[in-house]
Amino acid sequence: MKILANDGIDPIGKKILEDAGFTVDTEHIAQAELIDRLNEYDAITVRSATKVRKELIDACPNIKAIGRGGVGMDNIDVEYARSKGVAVVNTPAASSHSVAELVFAHLLTGVRFLHDSNRKMPVDGNVNFGGLKKLYAAGVELKGKTLGVVGFGRIGRETAKIGLGMGMDVVYFDLYEGPTALTLEFSAGVSAVVPIKQVELNELLSTSDFISLHVPFLDKPVIGKEEFELLKDGVGLVNASRGGVIDELELINALNSGKVAFAGLDVFEDEPNPRIDLLKHPKVSLTPHIGAATNEAQERIGAELAQLLIANLKK
Repeated sequence: MKILANDGIDPIGKKILEDAGFTVDTEHIAQAELIDRLNEYDAITVRSATKVRKELIDACPNIKAIGRGGVGMDNIDVEYARSKGVAVVNTPAASSHSVAELVFAHLLTGVRFLHDSNRKMPVDGNVNFGGLKKLYAAGVELKGKTLGVVGFGRIGRETAKIGLGMGMDVVYFDLYEGPTALTLEFSAGVSAVVPIKQVELNELLSTSDFISLHVPFLDKPVIGKEEFELLKDGVGLVNASRGGVIDELELINALNSGKVAFAGLDVFEDEPNPRIDLLKHPKVSLTPHIGAATNEAQERIGAELAQLLIANLKK
């Protein structure tokens, strides 16, 4: 059997599949060409770039399994594929901690102005050290502040754990009833159970000092014009979930007015070409959709994806 890893796969995952007798092709086939070429394969793995929609599924009846390396599967018509007898699998746990760490990279960058100071320090070899030191002197600590987590799946919970470990209070919103405490694991087998609170979305928006979003994009932004009005003045926002869950135009307005102190963005409405006024905004910390892009996460994703495909293709 042949598997197309169209958006790549970690060498560990590739080896596991090959050791199990599969041929793995890591050549990237452009989206427009897939409809003509995917029938050469028995399965496909994707990340965020490749889309597997109804038309492609119908045109490629040879496909028996679709694997998504990562969490969200909004680039796959999952239910339609399964109705056609195609197995659809993903790796929701493998990258959770990596994404959560990136959230805090953005939070720490925002509260200490690292993104802006890195732009302004090395100017023509001359540094206005005293002036910049004064400009960035009003940083704040995360400890003792309230972190609001919107969406409390695996990534949301990992984000909450890091926040709790840093001495933050954590509240969260989710459509389903969730836990009242989380267990933090430390070195040498030490652990601690720390309480958290589930609240309604409006309460989270109006009481949180920092907000991190971990939800799929549905039919409208989670934080749009009305929601921005509810936010605390000077709030920090981080989106490492999906582009579109924050209304980017309203975000720029809120940044300009001071309603939002800073934003950390790993995802954008229009990828791979985000709006320029957002990319150049001095209050925005930017990363190019790299939440799961750590060596450790990619190894876990590759290995888990390989095992899931083997289990489904050998049925």
